[in-house]
Parts: sequence; C-alpha cells; structure tokens
Amino acid sequence: MNAAVRVCLIEDDPIMGESLCERFRLEGFDAHWCTSGTEAMRSLREQAFDVVISDMRLGDTTGEAIFDWAVGALPQAPPFVFITGYGTVDQAVALIKRGACDYVTKPFDLDALIARVQEIATVARAREEGAPGLESLGVSAAMQRIEAMLPRLAHAASTVLIVGESGVGKERVAQRLHASLPDAGHRPFIALNCGAVPETLLEAELFGHEKGAFTGAVRSRAGVFEQAHGGTLFLDEIGEMSLAMQVRLLRAVQERQVVRVGGDRPIPVDLLLVCATHRDLKAMVAEGTFREDLFYRVNVVQIRVPPLRERREDIPWLIRRFLVDIARESGEARRHLTPAAEEAALAYPWPGNVRELKHAVERACIMSPAEWITPAALFPDADLPPPAGDVQASLGDYLRECECRYIRGALESCDGHIGRTAELLGISRKNLWEKMKKLDIGHA
Repeated sequence: MNAAVRVCLIEDDPIMGESLCERFRLEGFDAHWCTSGTEAMRSLREQAFDVVISDMRLGDTTGEAIFDWAVGALPQAPPFVFITGYGTVDQAVALIKRGACDYVTKPFDLDALIARVQEIATVARAREEGAPGLESLGVSAAMQRIEAMLPRLAHAASTVLIVGESGVGKERVAQRLHASLPDAGHRPFIALNCGAVPETLLEAELFGHEKGAFTGAVRSRAGVFEQAHGGTLFLDEIGEMSLAMQVRLLRAVQERQVVRVGGDRPIPVDLLLVCATHRDLKAMVAEGTFREDLFYRVNVVQIRVPPLRERREDIPWLIRRFLVDIARESGEARRHLTPAAEEAALAYPWPGNVRELKHAVERACIMSPAEWITPAALFPDADLPPPAGDVQASLGDYLRECECRYIRGALESCDGHIGRTAELLGISRKNLWEKMKKLDIGHA
C-alpha cells in the first residue's frame, strides 16, 4: 500500500489511547486520536479515514451512536471496528449485523488487531478505486468471517474448495477471493461450469486444443487453464465430472501444467485454482463416483458458504442491495419493502438461496408498479409463508418490533433525514424523535 493507512482512534482512556496510537504510528499508520465522540464526529466530517477504531463506551456518547451518525451523515461511512468489554459483546455483534466491520474484546491481541486493520484498509481503498469484486459478501457473522479470511488465502493458498447449496453465491466468494490478490485488476479471472459443458467438449475447454485435433478444430485454442495463467481459475460443479475427466484434471492440478488436445508439449500454468460444488464430495468418494486423490488435491482449504436460512441477517441487506441495483439500472425510483414483506422474506426458507431471492425481487419490481413492495408481490405464486417460529413473545413485544422495523425502513428510504421520514410516516418530527428514543433507534 503506497500511502499510510489512515486510522481514526476514538478512545477516552488516555493510557489505552496513547498506547494504541504509538503502536499504530510505529507500524507506519497515520493515526488520529479522538478523546470524545464530539471530536470524533467533527474529525470524521472533515477528514477521510480508511478505518475507524472506537471504544463502545465513551464519556460523552457511545461507539454505537457515532456509527449510526456516520452511516446517516457521511457520504460514505468508513469501516468501523469496535473495542468492547465482556458486557457489550452482544451490542457489538448487533452492530456488525447492521454493517459495522468487526470488533475486538478486551484484552485483545494487538498484533492481530494491526493485521486486521491492514486487511480492512486494503479492501476499503480498493473499493474507493473501483476495484471489481470487492463488494461485501454480507452482514451476517458467517459471511464476515469468510470475508476476513480471504486476504490471507489469496496470499498463501494455491487451491481452494468452496462448498455450499446451489445459489448461495459460491462464484461471488471466488470473485472476492480473486479481488484480494495483489494487483488483481490486471490478473484474469476465468470461470467454467463443468456441469454445463458436454463431456465430449470438456477436455478441450479445460486444456485447449491444437489445430486439426478433431473435426471443427480449424485453429489452435487455449483452454481455461492457460487463459487463467497469472490469475484465478474458478471451476464450478466439479462433482459433475466423469471419472475419466477427473484423472485428467488431477494431473493438471498436481503438475500445474497442461497438454492441449492433439498436442504433446506440456504448458506450465501458474494460477490460483478455486473449485466449487453443491455436492458432498466426501460421500461421493465413499460411493466411488469421485476420485479420492483428486478430493485431497482440491480440498486443501475448504470454505463452506451457508444457505440463507442459516444467515437470515443477510436477507434484508441483500434485498436492499438488489433494489438499489435495479433502480440504478432502470433509472426509476428505488422501491422499498413493506415491513410485512420483509417479515415474509425472513420467514421463507429460500431453497434457491441468493439466486432465488434476487429473482423474486426482480420479478416484484417488474410486476408491481407501487413504490412499496408487498408480500403478495414478493410471493405471487405461492401461499404466503407463515411468521418464523412459534409465538413466544407477547403482543406488545411483537408490535414494538414491527414498529421499530417500520421506522428503520422509513429512515433508510429517506437517507436518515428526520423531516422527510416524519412526513412519510404522517407524524411530527417531535413524535418521531420520541418514538426513536423509546425504541432505541440510534440517530444523531
């Protein structure tokens, strides 16, 4: 990284603050220390930072309040890492679900914190420069953990296996891994779905062919291994390969060289190989339908991408991202989900995962002309899903949660502007402030 990493440290403990600042500066970071929330908000408004590190509890405010203010008031809030004690871990976890980057618990490993800050800053700067593939994978703890490990894998691994159900976003994880490579923008990312290519053509697709190797081979052609030289090769659905093709793939993976169909010259390839499958390869090995030696070659490092039903926190986040993309591509006003539609989306199991969710949102936007998308628009061809789980909360708690979700959605649709939000809700600004205070909805 050419320029020093810009860190905003928000810490009112003078001993802790001085110690952290000294270590940051020794590491070559450009560290700016704020001893109060007021000073921090002024600095964040006036300067650009790669990372914000904030204590959860401050003398004049909280780290949560500063985070909420930054999200609503700044054109682009920097990544937040929270320093938390045992009593505020749940609060920090909740903030990560709302978009914060990470947290560390006291006492923490300073070397690990330095490394994490460097990783976060690298990603943040790449996003500023418009590097492709660096969009966040999700706000759930599971996807944040995957995202955190990718820079280390990009630096050290040569073969990675991504597993997960169809539609969970395995290729997005592969793209994100590729984008973590040094100088990724100048390296190729080549993807091939092995299950979508006929067996008779797969060998030539993988390894290329020489002119005249078979009928129709009117000129020589490089396969995906050669095309990905110097970058990343993503082989999706490797579990669909025949045993004969698995033998040929094993040789290429072991030797890191290929021989074109009809050729005899080994061609060396230097690349990051990322394989993916929705099938249980270990069970296939036991059944004799997947080679054990190939399994151990590709299963050096395994990443499991959980289905949406195991990371429901990502569902509202993904929907908002899809709605923003649809509005940008269509040039129309951005749509919004009603609270009831969001509840229905959270309750539905999404067997097709992110792919199914995206198609449902796109269909709702096409078929429903209204600004607010209802459950009927999101699920037009099926009975509406019931509320998630059994009834365990009181009616008062349920209504409070619905009101909180509705106000948060209105605030988001109005970019956090209190006046416009109050007008949208049909209440006064004073009434809105009172409800936000009662429901503990942060804003500044």
